[in-house]
Amino acid sequence: MFAEDADGVEKRNPGPILVLLGALLIGGYFAVQYAPQWVAGVTQGVPALGIDSTLLQKLLGGAVVIAALVANCYLLLRLSLRLQITVVWCELALLVVLFFSTFNLSFEFIERKIGYLILQGATTTLYISAISIALAFVLALIGALAKLSSNGIAIGIATFYTSLFRGLPLLMQIFILYLGLPQLGYIVNPIPAGVAALSLCYGAYMTEIFRAGIQSIPKGQWDAARALGLSHSMMMRLVILPQALRVIIPPTGNQFIAMLKDSSLVSVVGVWELTYVATTEGQREFRHMEMLISASVIYWLLSMVLEVIQSRIERRFRKSTR
Repeated sequence: MFAEDADGVEKRNPGPILVLLGALLIGGYFAVQYAPQWVAGVTQGVPALGIDSTLLQKLLGGAVVIAALVANCYLLLRLSLRLQITVVWCELALLVVLFFSTFNLSFEFIERKIGYLILQGATTTLYISAISIALAFVLALIGALAKLSSNGIAIGIATFYTSLFRGLPLLMQIFILYLGLPQLGYIVNPIPAGVAALSLCYGAYMTEIFRAGIQSIPKGQWDAARALGLSHSMMMRLVILPQALRVIIPPTGNQFIAMLKDSSLVSVVGVWELTYVATTEGQREFRHMEMLISASVIYWLLSMVLEVIQSRIERRFRKSTR
């Protein structure tokens, strides 16, 4: 399992370890399938000895699981860090698939509906989320600058805005905007109402993120910008905000992922986003679980794509500061 590279340094060959891990996973699968019959056969004559066979079955099953976990961890620790992460992901994904396989799903139904689920539901979800995060970004920047200003009116408006929209549940905000604005004579469609609610709600949360990011810049940077004779707007645009983005981007990325999932709440006002399409299609043939699991997988895949984009943006900003 070990070899020497050109410099004479010992390095590990992951091939045999991966083969052993694969054999362990295959053996674990068959053990899950046939362990109950095997354990029942082993403990067949146990009751005559006055021992509870059910208890013994649980003990034997637990011992097998613990032994498999110990062997799995031992083999994983002999791999490189990158391979450890990859194999752990594959193993956990396999466990999720095995868990879903116990639901007696109709894969033929999923195959028929998955295209419409993506084209209609996922597209609308991304459309709503992208517009909402862009508007929330602008609101957060304005709110953060207002909170950090010396104008009492601006501070009062910004603090009231963040307190109100962080204090109300998002679902209630959607209902208030969709049902309340018509009382004032403004009829709004479901999508604009959902986008407005998401933007206002997440703009309030992101205001605090932006404020903290701007305040994290050392005082010396502010003094140096003033010494160069920069105006306040130029100072913010050229010196402060570019540095603050390194602090702002990670939590903002998390907010975007959270908004992607919270966009499912706009389904209550009839927006044909991913959750609404999944529940509607599932009701037609009483295949709720198939559609809910499919929608969950799509949400997860979209979140992973956003995580990759966020990590690349963070890496780019880290390079710019080296």
